[in-house]
Amino acid sequence: MAVDDLTRAVIDAMTAVFPKVGTEVTDPVEARRILAEMPPLAAEPYKVGRVEDRMAGDLPVRVYWPPGEREGRPVVVYFHGGGFTLCTLDTHDPVCRLICADADVVVVSADYRLAPEHPYPAAVEDAYAATRWVYEHAGELGADPGRLVVAGDSAGGNLATVTCLKARDEGGPPIALQVLIYPVTDAAQDAPSHAENAEGYFLTAAHMRWYWDCYQPDHARRAEPYSSPINADVRGLPPALVITAEHDPLRDEGEAYAERLRAAGVDTRSVRYAGMFHGFFGLGSLLPAAKEAGAKVCATIHEQVG
Repeated sequence: MAVDDLTRAVIDAMTAVFPKVGTEVTDPVEARRILAEMPPLAAEPYKVGRVEDRMAGDLPVRVYWPPGEREGRPVVVYFHGGGFTLCTLDTHDPVCRLICADADVVVVSADYRLAPEHPYPAAVEDAYAATRWVYEHAGELGADPGRLVVAGDSAGGNLATVTCLKARDEGGPPIALQVLIYPVTDAAQDAPSHAENAEGYFLTAAHMRWYWDCYQPDHARRAEPYSSPINADVRGLPPALVITAEHDPLRDEGEAYAERLRAAGVDTRSVRYAGMFHGFFGLGSLLPAAKEAGAKVCATIHEQVG
C-alpha cells in the first residue's frame, strides 16, 4: 500500500529533525543533543492520575497511575525504543500515558543504560532487573504481580521479549503478556524489508547498522538469543501481540519472530499496519492508523490481563 500524503508529510517532518545517525552523525552524544532539541508534538497529553519518578534499585523508572483509587490493577513494564542508543523516559512519556489511561493499568517506564557507553548485555540486565523490581514491589505500586505485562517499541520490543526469555530461563517472574511494537529481533539485518525500506521511511538501513555497531560491537555475539531473539528457543513464553508497519526495515524480522512464537505454541497475534512506517505508534493525534494501533494494544492488554 502506498504512503498517503498525510503520512508522507509526517515522515518527512520527522526525518528533517531526527539526527542522521550512521551517516552525518556518528557521535552518540551529538545524536542525543539533536534529539533533545526536537520540537515536542503539539498534542494534548493523555490524562493520567499521577506520575512519579522512582529508583528501582540503581535504575531510574517513571511510574504512571490511572485516575481513581483502585488496588490490584495490571502493571506494564515499558521499554522505550531508540536503537539501544537514543531516547529517554521523556521521549516515550506520551506512549506510556496512552497505555496507562486507555488500558487502565499502572505503567513503569524503565530508563535502561544506553550504548555505546554501556553495550550489550547492559540493557538486557537492566530490563530484567526492572521487571523483577516491579514484580517484587507491585503491592506498593497498587498493582497485581500476577498480571504483569512487558512491552516496548523497536529496541524496547527486543528488550521486552528478551526479558521474557530471561524470566523463563531464570525462574521468574511470571509474565502474563508481551507487547512487541515493531521489535528488533535479528542483528543480521538481511531480511528483504531492510532493502525494500532502506531509505525514505524515517528509520533507515544506515540507522540500523549504526545502532547495532553501538549496541553489539562484537559481531561474534550478535546471534546470541538475548541479542537476536529470532535465534532463541521461544517455547514457554507468554502470549504475545506483535505490531509491525508495512514500510519499516524491521517489518520482516518482527513478523518472522511472531511466526516463530506461533510455531512454538505461543498464543500470538500479529498485526501489520498498511501504509505505516517505523515510529508511527503513538502518533494517534496525527494518523488514524496510529490511533487504531494504540487502541489495539490497550484492548489486548485489557483482554489478556484486565
